[in-house]
This record gives sequence, C-alpha cells and structure tokens, in this order.
Amino acid sequence: MRLDRQVRALTVAALALAVCGAAVTACGSDDNRRGASPATISGPTGTAGCGGKNGLTAEGSTAQQNAMSLFNQVWGQYCPGKGVSYNPTGSGAGREQFIAGHVDFAGADSPLVADQIGPAAKRCDGNPAWDLPLVFGPVALVYNLPGVPRLVLSSDALAKVFSGRITVWNDPILAALNPGVALPATKVVPIYRADSSGTTDNVQKYLTAAAPQSWTRGVGTEFQGGVGEGATKSAGVIQAVRATPGAIGYVEKGFADQAGLPYALIDTGNGVVPLTNDTANKGIQAAGFVADGNDLVLDLNPMYAGQQRGSYPLVLATYEIVCSKGYDADTSAAVKSFLGVAATTGQAGLASAGYVPLTDKVKGRLVTAINAMQ
Repeated sequence: MRLDRQVRALTVAALALAVCGAAVTACGSDDNRRGASPATISGPTGTAGCGGKNGLTAEGSTAQQNAMSLFNQVWGQYCPGKGVSYNPTGSGAGREQFIAGHVDFAGADSPLVADQIGPAAKRCDGNPAWDLPLVFGPVALVYNLPGVPRLVLSSDALAKVFSGRITVWNDPILAALNPGVALPATKVVPIYRADSSGTTDNVQKYLTAAAPQSWTRGVGTEFQGGVGEGATKSAGVIQAVRATPGAIGYVEKGFADQAGLPYALIDTGNGVVPLTNDTANKGIQAAGFVADGNDLVLDLNPMYAGQQRGSYPLVLATYEIVCSKGYDADTSAAVKSFLGVAATTGQAGLASAGYVPLTDKVKGRLVTAINAMQ
C-alpha cells in the first residue's frame, strides 16, 4: 500500500534522527501529515486510535534506538502532533526509570527480572507490568582485524574469547575455524558494554545455551567475562572497536552497518552462517513464549542452542515494558496508540534499518496484549 512505501522511505530519515542526538522526538512538519488518518490506525490484526496525550516519554535500550526513531516517525504520520521522546540510556537505566515513574514506558533487551516485578507493579498502581516484544535485533560480532574481511567464530570460540582463554587471533582454535586465512598474532581485545545492557544479557544467554561447557560465567545485564575493555552504550562499543586493533565487540546489526564495521559469521555446528536479515529471520522462528497470558516474555534458548542449517542464532528480542493497567486515561490511550502503530504498519521499514520484523505468531499475541491494556 502507499503508506507502507512511505514508511520505508521514512527509514533513512529516522535513522538520521537516531544518530544526531541522544533523545528521539517527533517532528511536526507538514510532511508527516500526508497519508495520515485523523482517527484510527488499521493494521493486519487490529485497529488503534489516535487518542490520549500528544507526548510520551520512554527510556532504555540503545539497541532499539533506531527502531524507535522509525516507529516515532510512523506514529507521527498516522497521528499528527504525537511523538515519543526516547532516551537511549541502556536497558538497565530504562527499567529503573520506568519503575521510578519517571517515564511512561521502558525499552529493554531483557524482560523484568524477579526482584523488579514487585516494584514495577507498585509503579503501575498495583497492576502487573507487561514485557511486550516489539522488534527483533540481530547481534553483530564486530571486529577490527585489517586484512581479514571474513571471520568465522563458533559459540565455543566466542566463549573463550570473552572469558580470556583465547588471547591472540592466530590461536589454533580460531585458525581451525578459518582455514586459509592468515590470522595475525594480534592480541584479542574484547570490548563489552560497561553499562547495564540487555544486549550483554542476550550475548551471555546465547553463550550459556550454545557453549555451556566453555561459558560458565553466568548471565545478566553486567558483563561477566572478567576481561577486556568496557564501553558505554552501543555507540561506545562501535567507537572502541574501530579505535582498537584486535578488538571484538557486540552491537545490534543496524549500528554495525551504519559504522561500516565487519562482523563475524557463526559456525553453528551445522554449517557457517552469515548474519543477514534472512538468516536472522530463520533463527527467530524457533522462539517461543515462556507462559500464556499477556506478559510476553520470550524463550529464546531454542534459537540460541539450535543448529538449524542457515539459521543465525544470536538475535535479541527488545521489549517495551508497560503498565497493564494503572496509567491515567490520556497516557493509556497514547501508549496503546503508539504500540498499535509500531506492532503493525511500523514493522514495514525495520529490515532496512537492520532489524527483523515480528513473526506472525509474536505479532498476534502482541496485538492481543495491547488491546487488553487498560
């Protein structure tokens, strides 16, 4: 449809907004009004209105920053005058700010953990907070090895790199994964997120599931490897990898593509898999839900540990953490409107921004949950 083409055209502009400043806000230009509906947003699985307050606040994941820019543009096109001010401070900070009541919702690459569920419910006037997956983000293993345009890693090798047991790039384990490649004797420098990061959590969950004998350091939003150099936010990881010969780090694919950094292929044990939108999409087909209901925490372990041919296993789900009930009426209507747009037509431009759109299975459950919010 015509509006879907406009959504794709907006992607470049949205990405430009994401890299121009920390907070993402809507622009009220006349261009945003073309093709807009003044009342409703129709999607393949439901309809969302344009009611509620004009401005929402959100904070959290840097991995979803570019997606939020795109969603914000699309929401402003459907509902002129509306916008989200999104501050990409990291998943941990986003959850904290949501629980404290300082923002309307949080963006996080990991759902609420056990000791946050009670405080989040208190923030929601005694009602549960829900984790709603809005986009999938492939994680790129970016590296700085001049003269090595193609690098293959396995989960076992990556676990040993991030725990300090592989210290040089011409290590025999890496050499065996890269036959015919002249790997240098350069020191390996792991670059990890120094801030509380859902991307870190997902990488460590992947290593735990795919290489349990080699990665025994645990999971969580704080890096557990004990080696390397820390960098703040995704942009900091990009800068550190670019500036450090021998460095390797992890960021959402869109950031790697913007920076022009190479990223590794993964040997899953059933073939070598490059990171592309198609291979990541194949990977997320294995994802399921932890439980029934509208708190949509995903079980990604089947993807992380899977060995399906042609399936890229390191993909994160990035959530919006919202109150199921407990907002004032204007905030509730606006949050539902924004999420309704993002979950349906907003998915159209994600692939060109380095993300993977929601599967039909996830989208159906998501729209049901959005409609159930009060």
